[in-house]
Amino acid sequence: MQFLRTAFWVVLAVAVALFCKANNRPTEIKIWGDIVWGTRIWFPILIAFLVGAVPFWIMARTTRWRMKRKLESTERALIAATASAAPLPASISTADDNSTPPPSLSATGTA
Repeated sequence: MQFLRTAFWVVLAVAVALFCKANNRPTEIKIWGDIVWGTRIWFPILIAFLVGAVPFWIMARTTRWRMKRKLESTERALIAATASAAPLPASISTADDNSTPPPSLSATGTA
């Protein structure tokens, strides 16, 4: 699984690098009044992508954290419930003991 995660990030990094190389021409962005930002065109596009992706990433992380806490709480409750349960009596037979027919039954069907 770690290999797939690493392969995904490598492919993503290569795609971003190719995008930046293809869009490496200078541009000017008018921010406010006379303020002009001279930059490469890929940089504001990458910033806009991150601004849009980060809130969803944070939401996914908090959801995962909340579900993990719920699961751990449920597991603790299950362990506590099984630990407090009374042990089964020794007179209950296991499945191996039930594999032979009772002695009162015969093969001919008469007792």
